[in-house]
Amino acid sequence: MTTSVETFTELGLIPELLRAVCDAKYTAPTPIQAAAIPVVLQNKDVLGCAQTGTGKTAGFLLPILQRLADPAGGKRSHVRSLVLTPTRELAAQIGESARIYGKYLKVRTAVVFGGVGLGPQTEQLRRGVDLLIATPGRLLDHMERGNVALSGVHVLVLDEADRMLDMGFLPDVRRILRAMPAERQTLLFSATMPQEIERLARDTLRSPVLIEVGRRATPVSTVKQVIYPVEAEKKHALLSHLLMHGKMTQVLVFTRTKSRADRLTQQLMQTGRRVAALHSGKSQGVRTQVLSSFRSGRIEVLVATDIAARGLDVEGISHVVNFDVPTTPEDYVHRIGRTARAAAIGNAISLASSDEVGSIHAIERTIGATIPRRIIGGFEPVASTLNRFKQPAASRSERIASGAIRSFTPRGQKRW
Repeated sequence: MTTSVETFTELGLIPELLRAVCDAKYTAPTPIQAAAIPVVLQNKDVLGCAQTGTGKTAGFLLPILQRLADPAGGKRSHVRSLVLTPTRELAAQIGESARIYGKYLKVRTAVVFGGVGLGPQTEQLRRGVDLLIATPGRLLDHMERGNVALSGVHVLVLDEADRMLDMGFLPDVRRILRAMPAERQTLLFSATMPQEIERLARDTLRSPVLIEVGRRATPVSTVKQVIYPVEAEKKHALLSHLLMHGKMTQVLVFTRTKSRADRLTQQLMQTGRRVAALHSGKSQGVRTQVLSSFRSGRIEVLVATDIAARGLDVEGISHVVNFDVPTTPEDYVHRIGRTARAAAIGNAISLASSDEVGSIHAIERTIGATIPRRIIGGFEPVASTLNRFKQPAASRSERIASGAIRSFTPRGQKRW
């Protein structure tokens, strides 16, 4: 579904939201916002498939806030809208967006996630909440303690559904679904569509409107991608070289494990750059502080595991570096989507060793393109490794013929 809309005024938003959007310096809606906002306002279910960085959060929050602005929409003591999201960082980010968009509305919002005490969240829930943004595990904690009831939920958002599947949250999500009214509006957003998410969508959505912006599992066109073939033991030295000689102002570096993130952080600190690590081994308070410092520019290089790959929205990231190449093409797309946000230009660098050639080829087959290779003197891999990197990626038509691209038919929809 696509639509041509040039201003937020055309989308039927109330003056209070238009004023907040103006304050946030949004000039025109993104394609997914232009497509989703009118549909959500019409109380229709949505199946959203969009590239990362397309602005889908505003696409569902703005119409939800508009509906919540009417107190007649439900009892004030009940949660009326629920957003489920996989990570603490994404929950906090959506909560901040809700605060910005709803600044001129009397809508009560709460954000609940693990890693922090239950007490303040419990008190806020018992006072009454209109919009609740939560991670599945912590929400179940509150439900089991009788702190929150979902019997009054009119709108449910399942955000980053495929990531919730990856993190093992789908059983929790189904438990939460059983506690809500069957008659509700449901919005499901997922960048990829594995079979379990297809099944969840079929079970949950009623004649959904499909909103798809860009091909699934493909990077945005404004990301400049490059691969540096290099021996594994030279990766750290090559990254230090790039940081020293490249125009890399705000850099997000991805590693495979927490220990590698910590070790690389210590090594990069020796170059004089302001560096910090972000992963699940850090307390929630430390993670929040690190993200704040990265957003403000006090930290120049953030070394992270995939906890930051989804939903992390930081303006101005100049480069994403895959210090370790991800094992799945979908994770690659989500990682590099942290740069080139909101139509900006960004750069994605992958440092690939010989044992990661297979992952590189899988990524190229999925995105339907060959990523340029560059060699820097002093960091050349052995000739046999270079030859392996020359294998071309399969074309999109070849992937369709082989069944690598599958279709999904939600209830009431034609195949796409």
